[in-house]
Amino acid sequence: MTVPYWVEDAIFYQIFPDRFANGDPAHILPGTRLWDSPPTIYGFQGGDLRGIIQKFDYLLDLGVNALYLNPIFQATSTHRYNTTDYYKIDSKLGDLRDFKALLNVAHNNGVRVILDGVFNHTGRGFFAFNDLIENQENSLYRDWFHVKRYPVQAYSSGEAEDFQAWWGYKSLPKLNTTNPLVRRYIKNVARYWIDEGADGWRLDVPNEIDDDDFWNEFRQVVKTANPDAYLLAEIWDGNSRWVGEKNFDGLMNYPIRDALLQWLAAKGSASQFADKVEKQLTLYPRQNAYAMFLTVGSHDTERIWTALGGDLAKVKLAFLFQFTYPGAPSVYYGDETGIEGGKDPACRRTFLWDRKHWHQDLREWVKTLIQLRKSITSLRRGDFIRIFVDDARGIYAYARTLGSEKKLIVMNASSTRRNLRLPVASVGWTDGRIVRDLLASGEYIISGSELPVAIAPWSGMILS
Repeated sequence: MTVPYWVEDAIFYQIFPDRFANGDPAHILPGTRLWDSPPTIYGFQGGDLRGIIQKFDYLLDLGVNALYLNPIFQATSTHRYNTTDYYKIDSKLGDLRDFKALLNVAHNNGVRVILDGVFNHTGRGFFAFNDLIENQENSLYRDWFHVKRYPVQAYSSGEAEDFQAWWGYKSLPKLNTTNPLVRRYIKNVARYWIDEGADGWRLDVPNEIDDDDFWNEFRQVVKTANPDAYLLAEIWDGNSRWVGEKNFDGLMNYPIRDALLQWLAAKGSASQFADKVEKQLTLYPRQNAYAMFLTVGSHDTERIWTALGGDLAKVKLAFLFQFTYPGAPSVYYGDETGIEGGKDPACRRTFLWDRKHWHQDLREWVKTLIQLRKSITSLRRGDFIRIFVDDARGIYAYARTLGSEKKLIVMNASSTRRNLRLPVASVGWTDGRIVRDLLASGEYIISGSELPVAIAPWSGMILS
């Protein structure tokens, strides 16, 4: 077993640190925007690590048992994907003592914490790039980057032409990871934060690293420090080459999100959706397929509430699928309360702690799904079996089975109430058996080898 044992049981909560909560007024610097103001690319709004600690009761009440933090190291941007010091917590978020305090609170409550690692590129203030700018061709760090010509001009307008940068942004110079000194530096950083107590890494744009062997070396360093550390890669297309003993434990499963939103937006049939999500399970070894990071929203996508047009029923149905499909489900902060927002920066607005802004019904729904997933082993570790698909009526039904524990999930992605007769022989359910819906009060009786059920429009069931 190369994948950490705990990942199949994990329920993540993703936090964009500047926008979740402020716990220390000392971090509110002059020029910080009001908490509830619309997010902008450059506007800091005061979230910090102490804020996460102070709101930990909220996280525990929701039921999550793992956190994924967007970058927390010293940087000049709100997103912090332009690191200037990999060994320092950004002072706007706190310091190492705050980070250790957060880890203590998390670990004492059975919650793991993974960090965002940005090792393809740095910020312009990173010590090696700063040395290059100052000393040009005389810099001892000139081979840490991909210099095309001198002088290197990092602050002029336009795209980077003197050196390679992520997508041409001069603020994001690309590291030369074929350089042994760069590799050693990154691996030392990776090990340092695992030794400090982090439970894994989410790696930013790992497919853009120069050398395929780099991630194998990275993995060996991390797994030597902690064999149970989770290595998660930001790979958007679901490519199987990136998982396994030489790469990552799991990927951010964006193909599942894309397929789900297309189906719920009536841009595809139930069978097309079923084919896509079932195919994803065949692309990887089982342990990796069950360690995928399953999200319906992130800092790089529009909010699920916005993506589904503010339709509560559809949003609830999306969460239902997420929490009954193999992988580690993740709630992007505030999605459980119905926060709105398009793509960056709108998807990175602050969490509004006044409950009057919450869709309480949605939060209770997500909380219920989390409780069910934590209490029902088959929803986390069971086999995934197609039971029934009906394109004309917008129905998809599947089972999660683990030994004698069998749960049947039914989704109605249509605006019409459906009366169904579901074939249940494949899960061993027999004539006369009573089946109940764990999400409602309904009970049904198996007739022969079929289960008659009635399902409301844009709704779902977990039958037991």
